[in-house]
Amino acid sequence: MQVLVRDNNVDQALRVLKKKLQREGVFREMKARRAYEKPSERRSREKAEAVRRSRKAARKQAQREGLIAKRKRPAR
Repeated sequence: MQVLVRDNNVDQALRVLKKKLQREGVFREMKARRAYEKPSERRSREKAEAVRRSRKAARKQAQREGLIAKRKRPAR
């Protein structure tokens, strides 16, 4: 992975690098590989992730069709 440093602005380059790594899923994979995960645990985790994704997609589709209102965040 390559990041350009412009005008000796290392802080900005680090932010860009971190964002790229986040998008690629490197941090998530590093966390997952810290300890061994049994194949059965892996299957159950992946199945739960798939269920979560499908529910989120169905909720977004219902919002687009106007069946449910978009959730508003409470004021802080």
